[in-house]
Amino acid sequence: MNDESMISRILHSIFFKNAKGKAGRYARNSTRLFELLKEVIGKLQTVGVRENLSEFQTSVLILIRMVKAYASGEYKQLPWKSLVSIVAVLIYFVSPIDLIPDFLPVIGISDDVALVVWLVKTLGDDIRKFADWEKATKTINIG
Repeated sequence: MNDESMISRILHSIFFKNAKGKAGRYARNSTRLFELLKEVIGKLQTVGVRENLSEFQTSVLILIRMVKAYASGEYKQLPWKSLVSIVAVLIYFVSPIDLIPDFLPVIGISDDVALVVWLVKTLGDDIRKFADWEKATKTINIG
């Protein structure tokens, strides 16, 4: 299956539609966002140990930092649509039952990886803006 057909299948699946339905409610509630981020970090640690997914982990970590900065009020330049998309992908990621169930060795995480790669490409400009903001903020705090 090529990447585009996998992404299409994921985006049209009941599992992603369910995650998307929850995403708006999560995005409006900082407490729920922080709880979601804890779940994502926990799953990321177990997945990273099992698979050699350093690039995937790096992508998920920047998404986590974006949501955390937004939820804490530090970074409000993230468009609402982008925030909801990120949250939907993170909800899908932590769900053990999705298009390809996570308990299946190796391939169980492939839909999650494909979805995160797609999201990072789709939100490239928003991610670059955040990375620039993050770098400038760290420079100010250090300097």
